[in-house]
Amino acid sequence: MIDRAVELLSSGRVIGWHQGRFEWGPRALGQRSILADPRRAEMKDTVNVKIKFREPYRPFAPSVLQERADEYFDCAGADAQYPARFMLLVEPVRPSARSVLPATTHVDNSARLQTVVKAASPRYHELISRFGHATGVPVVMNTSFNLRGEPIVNTPHEAISTFARSGLDALVMDKVILYKA
Repeated sequence: MIDRAVELLSSGRVIGWHQGRFEWGPRALGQRSILADPRRAEMKDTVNVKIKFREPYRPFAPSVLQERADEYFDCAGADAQYPARFMLLVEPVRPSARSVLPATTHVDNSARLQTVVKAASPRYHELISRFGHATGVPVVMNTSFNLRGEPIVNTPHEAISTFARSGLDALVMDKVILYKA
């Protein structure tokens, strides 16, 4: 399932990611997320306009493996800070990474990064790790799994409904992947 999700992401598809228990907090942290390839600049417009139905200037966050955060972000130890796990820090994107992460680099060359810790989120960490092995970039573009004006999906029924009403290419729920005909 994770290998197929990586294939979808690396081929330019956008997926709904519905895994485990509902997360609580101000951001989507990999349990209820819409995920895309951050290396593709067009993903920002694709997700904003065709999937979330919101203004095209709205930014997205990079979810990066905790142990690799310093390679892409000038975060001065943020990889070890608890707030970074919850997407609460805005950090500069390293100059060498700006062209690598165009979909998640804001106009001021910063990003609201999320460091993903293996012990806290093993399946999401594994997805990003395998995406990194496949592409050379252990980062995915992450936004909340909802449409404009709606709460983040909670139940499988809500995930399927949002998937059906949006431009998502696939929905990954637990070990099941749904595609549109």
